[in-house]
Amino acid sequence: MSRIAYVNGQYVRHAEAAVHVEDRGFQFADGVYEVCEVRQGMIVDLTRHLNRLDRSLRELKMASPMSRAALTFVIREVLRRNRVRNGIFYLQVTRGAARRDHYFPAPDTPPTITITAKSTDPSVAAKKYANGIKVIIVPENRWDRVDIKTVGLLPNVLAKQQAKEQGAQDAIFVDRNGIVMEGASSNVWIVTPEGELVTRPAEHGILKGITRTTLMDVAATLDLKVAEREFKIEEMMAAREVFFTSATGICVPIVEIDGKPIANGHPGTVSASIRDAFFDIAEKTPI
Repeated sequence: MSRIAYVNGQYVRHAEAAVHVEDRGFQFADGVYEVCEVRQGMIVDLTRHLNRLDRSLRELKMASPMSRAALTFVIREVLRRNRVRNGIFYLQVTRGAARRDHYFPAPDTPPTITITAKSTDPSVAAKKYANGIKVIIVPENRWDRVDIKTVGLLPNVLAKQQAKEQGAQDAIFVDRNGIVMEGASSNVWIVTPEGELVTRPAEHGILKGITRTTLMDVAATLDLKVAEREFKIEEMMAAREVFFTSATGICVPIVEIDGKPIANGHPGTVSASIRDAFFDIAEKTPI
């Protein structure tokens, strides 16, 4: 079965999907995106993802391509046409195609919207949860507005590639003061020796992850204490558990950082309990 993509009002074969050569997303990274998990035929946390999309568009003074109701219909249709029951969809909006100029194009320039979807194998994620992942620490070198989910991800790409070349699977950005920021495509959490869940505040300096937000709801149901505060490398390395949260990974345990094991070097029980309860608590929208 051929994959189907949605591009500016049309459903087209994925292999033939294209945007204009002067699209501002291509030339300036002048665009935003969202990635959302689909599990057992349900879209996970769709409302929160679309709320964040609206915020990203507002922050960049970018027009919304369509109404919330219309966008939800198109997302469902793309998932149905690709027969996705377990997987993800990727949605991207740019400021549109116009003559290359750093200034915004004319106000009547239509935004570009693309949506793709693909199935994923749940057993691959299960293996990652069972074994945990290895990560490296990299210096923070991104722009100041990482709270906006833009397509300008080159520092993240370079961090992930560096991790791969060093035999790890991911990277954690740390600022010049040794304060942990976030992963290359995820939020970072630690479990202190006392059992407290800690993640840094999301008002500035990191992306306010949707999975991060829902995890707080999950923690409340499990009677786990959560603290939003900064923490440094030293506290992270001494933690009982360290894990990433993201829409594509949910709750991924980290067992090694820069070649050093976290605790006993195996996934912990807190992240496992959160992951097991997550889908029951998260919003589920039928396809």
